[in-house]
Amino acid sequence: MNADGAIGRVVVKLGTRLLTTGPGQVDSERLTKLGSAIRRLQDRGVSVVVVSSGAVGLGMGELGLTERPTDAAALRACAAIGQSLLMNLWRDVLEPFDILPAQILLTREDFRSRASSRNVEATLRNLLDQGVLPVVNENDSVSDEEIRFGDNDVLSALLASLCKADLLVMLSTAEGLVDREGGGNLISFVEEISPEIEAMAGDSESPTSVGGMVTKLEAAKITTQSGCACFVGSGADPEILEQVIDGDAKGTFFAPAGLPLKSRKQWLAFFPKTKGALVMDEGACRAIVEEGKSLLAKGVTSFRGDFSRGDVVAIETPEGKVVGQGVTSFSSDELPRVQGKDVSEILSDFPDRTRGELVHRDHLVVLVQAKA
Repeated sequence: MNADGAIGRVVVKLGTRLLTTGPGQVDSERLTKLGSAIRRLQDRGVSVVVVSSGAVGLGMGELGLTERPTDAAALRACAAIGQSLLMNLWRDVLEPFDILPAQILLTREDFRSRASSRNVEATLRNLLDQGVLPVVNENDSVSDEEIRFGDNDVLSALLASLCKADLLVMLSTAEGLVDREGGGNLISFVEEISPEIEAMAGDSESPTSVGGMVTKLEAAKITTQSGCACFVGSGADPEILEQVIDGDAKGTFFAPAGLPLKSRKQWLAFFPKTKGALVMDEGACRAIVEEGKSLLAKGVTSFRGDFSRGDVVAIETPEGKVVGQGVTSFSSDELPRVQGKDVSEILSDFPDRTRGELVHRDHLVVLVQAKA
């Protein structure tokens, strides 16, 4: 994210099932909408790199296959056939929007050597400087198990890190990370990829694709550790690309790790759409806005909305003015148990929690200026 808070570079990873409706069957309408969405991002000054799956699926269609090959040689053959088809497809889709695509095929070997990774970075930079859209895919036609990514999720993450992207957007048919054990709710904001978060992931069941939420979490780990944010959501409607940039998309946002507190709070202010609101008294308002303190449960007079622990909520004054937003440590179901209590009482009632603040100051961004 630039100093002025704007996103300057985005890597967009597109799953096979967004581009096709089956082996060799192209979803032309969606591809056209994707081309239009990419053009609009470029017109807003956002540099875009696309990581496009689909080569193997297109090759399967040409060979009349309905199941993804398990034999390595057969898989490479499908990729070799499909790669040219995939680039022709992108060229035809992007031409009406005056976008020139360039194909880049990579393996893990291209990231292991400092010299080769710098070559990749220089090529990407040169293409983007000239307004060209890099379309990147794993080089399945020549790679073996030792140098394969296995899916484009991990490739997109390494690429986002290499080209110093602000944001990796991974679009597939999934709406995001879902808490299957906790009521099936979509997790909108992930501050840290903990074992609990990893346990929520599932596997892909598509005959033409690999990966699933497991590999998307692996990719999110790579990007967030390198200081790049990550978004996982459904690409059913390509309009989501602009919604992501505007911070108003439905999906799961993974905050960058290892950044200075100011930078992390910049992302917190930018992206997550709030799931509810906490109304605080005047004393709590002064503590947050003027003293930079955490929001304690004893300072909250009321709340609204249906939100889970870890969701982003708005923080309001008694008059209804939004002064900040932050990650809540307690769900809306738990709020009645903690409201009005001090930290020691809360930790006694919730022995599994290490912090009793409702919204810790490290996970709270103030959206108004303190009075002079």
